[in-house]
Amino acid sequence: MSSSVTDLAQIIQIVVAPIFMLTGIAGFLNVMSGRLGRIVDRARIMERKVQSIKSPEYLETSEKELKNLWRRITLINRSIGLCTACALFVCSVVVLLFVGDLLVFDFSQIIITLFIIALFLLIFALLTFLKEVQLATKTLQMGKEIVED
Repeated sequence: MSSSVTDLAQIIQIVVAPIFMLTGIAGFLNVMSGRLGRIVDRARIMERKVQSIKSPEYLETSEKELKNLWRRITLINRSIGLCTACALFVCSVVVLLFVGDLLVFDFSQIIITLFIIALFLLIFALLTFLKEVQLATKTLQMGKEIVED
C-alpha cells in the first residue's frame, strides 16, 4: 500500500508543473477577456458615433479607428482560442499522467506530443496577443498625430 501512495505522490509532484502552467494561462485569459470587453465597448461607441458624424475628415478617421477595433477583436479572439486550446492540451497531459499510472501504461510519447503542441499553441497565442497590442498602440499613435495637427 505504501508503494502505491509513494507512486501517487510522485505523479502529483510531476503534475504540479502543468498545473502552474494552467494557472498562468488562466491569468492570461483573464487579461485578454478584459481587453476584449473594453475593445467591444469602444467599437459599439464608435459605431454609434460614425452614424452621426457630418464632417468627411472626422468620418474617415472614425471609420479607420472602427476598422482597427474590429481587427483587434479578431486578434484577441484568436489569442483567446489558442490559449483555451493550450489549456485543454495541458489538461489532457495531466489526465494522461494519472491514467497512465492507474492503468500502468506508458503514455510518454503521447504526453510529450500533447505538451509540445500546448507550448506551440501558447507561443502562437502570445504572438497574436502581441500583434493586438501593437495594433492598439498604432491606433493610439494615429490619434496622437491627429490631436497634434
